[in-house]
Amino acid sequence: MIPLPIRQKSELERLLFACPLTEEQAYALYQQGPEAVVFALLTLSARPVAQETSTGQSNSTPSGMVPVYLKSSRRGRKKPPGRPKGHPGSRRDAPPTIHRRVEHRLKHCPDSGTLLGSPSETRTRIIEDIQDIKPVVTEHTIYRTYCPTCKKIVEPPVPDALPGATIGNHLLALTAWLHYGLGNTLSQIISVLSHHLHFELTPGGLVSMWHRLAAILYPWYETIAEQARQSAVLHADETGWRVAGKTYWLWCFCNHRLTYYMIDRCRGSPALQRFFTEMFSGTLISDFWGAYNRIVVAARQVCFVHLFREFDDIEQRKDTSEDWGAFSKKLRRLLRDALRLKQHEDISPEQIFLCKNRFLLRLDEILSHPWKNTNVRRLLKRLRRHRLDIFTFLDHSDISSNNNHAEREIRPAVIIRKNILGNHSEQGANTQAVLMSIYRTLKLRGHDPIKSIAAAVADFIRSGLLPPLPP
Repeated sequence: MIPLPIRQKSELERLLFACPLTEEQAYALYQQGPEAVVFALLTLSARPVAQETSTGQSNSTPSGMVPVYLKSSRRGRKKPPGRPKGHPGSRRDAPPTIHRRVEHRLKHCPDSGTLLGSPSETRTRIIEDIQDIKPVVTEHTIYRTYCPTCKKIVEPPVPDALPGATIGNHLLALTAWLHYGLGNTLSQIISVLSHHLHFELTPGGLVSMWHRLAAILYPWYETIAEQARQSAVLHADETGWRVAGKTYWLWCFCNHRLTYYMIDRCRGSPALQRFFTEMFSGTLISDFWGAYNRIVVAARQVCFVHLFREFDDIEQRKDTSEDWGAFSKKLRRLLRDALRLKQHEDISPEQIFLCKNRFLLRLDEILSHPWKNTNVRRLLKRLRRHRLDIFTFLDHSDISSNNNHAEREIRPAVIIRKNILGNHSEQGANTQAVLMSIYRTLKLRGHDPIKSIAAAVADFIRSGLLPPLPP
């Protein structure tokens, strides 16, 4: 068959991509000969098939690129929101103290204007509100006395504020909690203080106070790190961060009692070695990131969710080969059988041990099969490397098969990152990591972060020693 000229090919491609073809265009294409017809069929078969939706847009079109007027207004929710019918209602508890009482009476009917007599019944309504928020200004008279032994003038400390500071410990802890605990921006905090609380502050002065607070609370930060390294179970994850316009990484090490954040320039094993100063004697739960392979741990559990997500990503890329279908079916069934075994509470440790060995035999059978698909071969390398890290969660009841806890703990930091857009300096990044770790850990342990930090700073001013981290 004689190949088509390049010019004729370009004209046919322009015609084919202007679909749909008319009947006259189709006949004209047929009259150009079998070479043109074969080229047209090959071109059309190579085009990706996209199913049309009810809005006339293909499934491959991102939702953000579909015009609003073409999107369906039908709600996709299968059931109505809220609790089911018959469920007992819930409301805020009544306040324990009534500060004032106000009576409301009518002398005339609001509709007809008729003069009314004595009330026949009463009802009460409780309203809580916050009014007249004003700063409390306290003047401290400090008596200074000469010490003949030290040969200098001494004075008592003022525990309500840091030395040289004009704002108190409670306001300092509140603003730091708003920024590092809730993710409010610096301008938002300044606006709330100036417009609603009638308290004037400058951004630079507030940031410098946060740096001083982080320096005082740094022993708590080190305590959180040490407790994380000594914990029995530890989740780990990382995400991107920006410091002075450069890409850094935010590392998160957490369990149900603490959260430790570390901002580092490196995403590889050197950053992990700076945190794990020695062998980790517990179980590390993480994803398949290669940097975790360099850390010496007693046991490790890899995340099942990442494996299932990998299956979905490959299937969305339309891998329809027989190898991939058989491999994914066997591996999915193996992982789901292991998850189903974990849900049974009446199984003895001996039965779990036998089942785990059978799971490993099934995994070895999958690994030893001569697969030819490239996606299968890529996953086989990962499974061989982590063969002993897949079913660790069956050995202990407090070990999860996924890394969802680290994902949930790193999410507040991601929200803060979207609000503040990173840090301007290394000092800001260190303060960010210290205060985020402390506020998140206090929340996990059920403590009031503002009262706990304000009391700790006051003790530090009195004695020069920071009290222990709240248990």
